[in-house]
Parts: sequence; C-alpha cells; structure tokens
Amino acid sequence: MSTTQNQQIDITKAASSKINEVDFDNLTFGSVFTDHLFECDYIDGQWQTPVIKPYAPFLMDPSSRVFHYGQAIFEGMKAYKDEQDAIWLFRPDENYKRFNNSATRMAMPEVPENVFMNGLHQLLKIDEAWIKKGDGSSLYIRPFMIATGTGVMANPSDNYKFMILLSPAKAYYSGEVKVLIAEHFSRAANGGIGAAKAAGNYAAQFYPTSLANKEGFQQVIWTDDATHTMLEEAGTMNVFFRINDTLYTAPTSERILDGITRKSLIEMAKKDGIEVDVRPVLVSELVAAAKDGSLKEIFGAGTAAVVSTIAGFSYQDVYYELPKTANSYAAQLKTKLTNLQNKLTEDTFGWTVKV
Repeated sequence: MSTTQNQQIDITKAASSKINEVDFDNLTFGSVFTDHLFECDYIDGQWQTPVIKPYAPFLMDPSSRVFHYGQAIFEGMKAYKDEQDAIWLFRPDENYKRFNNSATRMAMPEVPENVFMNGLHQLLKIDEAWIKKGDGSSLYIRPFMIATGTGVMANPSDNYKFMILLSPAKAYYSGEVKVLIAEHFSRAANGGIGAAKAAGNYAAQFYPTSLANKEGFQQVIWTDDATHTMLEEAGTMNVFFRINDTLYTAPTSERILDGITRKSLIEMAKKDGIEVDVRPVLVSELVAAAKDGSLKEIFGAGTAAVVSTIAGFSYQDVYYELPKTANSYAAQLKTKLTNLQNKLTEDTFGWTVKV
C-alpha cells in the first residue's frame, strides 16, 4: 500500500483492485463495493482528519450507541460518466442539505461541507474506473453516519463515524411492480422522523413489506398514520399518480421524505407543460379513478429506482390493474431525467456538478 496526503485527507490506496472480478452486466443493487471508502470520525466535539482507505470491515465496541438507540442516518446519491469520461453528480447540494437536516433531527452533529464534498470528490476520483458509461449504468453513493460513543445510557452519543461507500449500479427494480395500499401499517407519524433518512424508518418497513411480498406484491403504498385515507410514499420511493392528464403527488411533511428525484420530476413536468398538483391524495380518489378509467399511471421516484412504473395496486382485497399507456409520463420523465444526468442533453436547470 502507498500512503499520501491530499487536501487534508489521509489517503491509503489498495495494493490491488478487485474490479476485474465484477460482472458489471449482472449487478445486484447495493451488493458490490469499490476498492476504497471515505471515513471521518467526530470525537469529543471535533471532526478528526478524514481518511480514504481500502474497503474493509472495522471493529466496534458492543456498547456503541448505534446498536442500542439507533442513531444512524444515510443518503443516496449517484455519479455518472459521460461520453468524454468526465464524472458528474446530480444535485449533490440537495443531498448534503438533507443529510444535515437528518443529523439535526437525530441529535447528531452536522458534517462540514468541506468534509462531505471534498471527501466525496476525492473518493470518486480514486475509484473512477468503477463508474461505467451507458444506459442505466451509474455509481451509487452511500454517505452515512452512525453513533460510535460507548455505553448503554439512553442519551445521544458523544462520538460518531461518517463514511461514504461506492457501489456500481444498474436498475433497482426489475420487472413489474405491484403494490398493496396499507390499511393498518404506517411509514411515519406526525412529530416523528419520517422526513429524515434515518435507518430506523426503513427497518420499520421491512415487516409490513414482507407481508405484502407473501401476497405477491413487491411494495407497499403507505397511508397516513391517523386515518389511513391519504396516500404518502411507495416503499422506498415518493409516488406520483396520473389521473387523466394531471400528475398528483403528496406534499412533503414531517411524514414524507423530501425526495430529490421527486422535486426534479415536478420541475421537469411543469416545464414540459404537464399539470402537476401537489396535495394530499385520498385512497378513495385513487380507487374511484381506477374504476372509471381516469387513472392512467402510478410511478415511484427515487435516487436508486429513478422512475419505477407500477403495474397495479390492491386495496381492501381488490386488485386494480393499470392500463398500458403509450408515451406515458413515467417513460417521458425518466428519459429526460436520465439523459440529463448522463449529460446526453443540455442541463438547463443547472443541476449537474462536474467532479
């Protein structure tokens, strides 16, 4: 291994790369990681010198607070490589802002911008060979922070570890996605942590999603905790409903994540002249639209999934198949978004950032 100092980051490079062992045409999302990772510890009120080092397991004390009280947050981002081999990020400032919003809500320290952004850029440059060009190819970026302070006292940790992992990616969901509308379980509650990308939010989804899987559905559309009458998110995605020629999506709130793909699609749709109505959407509205034929599309939106078409939904043991729509809004918006992210079209929004 060789060790160098680069812009206040201690860099230790791997002796060899495992990239030739990877089948990039047959990737399972989030299961393969690049040669290096970024790490920076927060100890007794101070951020320490960041490091980039070979990807490897690390030891933690069994009493680390993350294991006992769940102080853990993360983000999801992607890097893309254009035809000239330049590396691009998509709206990284929004991810950075949301990460620190999550940190604040979970009583964790904010990560300084120079630690987050400089660390990410340096890591991407070191592992740039893992970013593949072509339709659907990207490098998924997972920044996260965990509580590493020791002791089982029920209060916030004093020490934390911030890390960034990189994982080559293809499509997140493959095949048709059928969803079950939740009638009992909720993703989040008012006053809770639904708007934060906290690890516990996702753990709480696993059980109701597993029940839906047993019934033949891939995901759950969550409803509000109080009445279960309002549609909120679909699995790990924000969700859009096309009724006639209008796109509807729920507003962000304490319960609903402020999705970066979501807000981008809203802006792109409006620019294309598509009517977008951001308001609470009732389950009863969706069922009525499915019955009278005005429901044209449902699709999820998120960093990992990008845009994922939903084939149908079930509510109160009745399944509603959606029509096959030519020139769907989902397909149009996905193409426009991925072309922009991959620098195949001009970025008129100013969302892409060169590494």
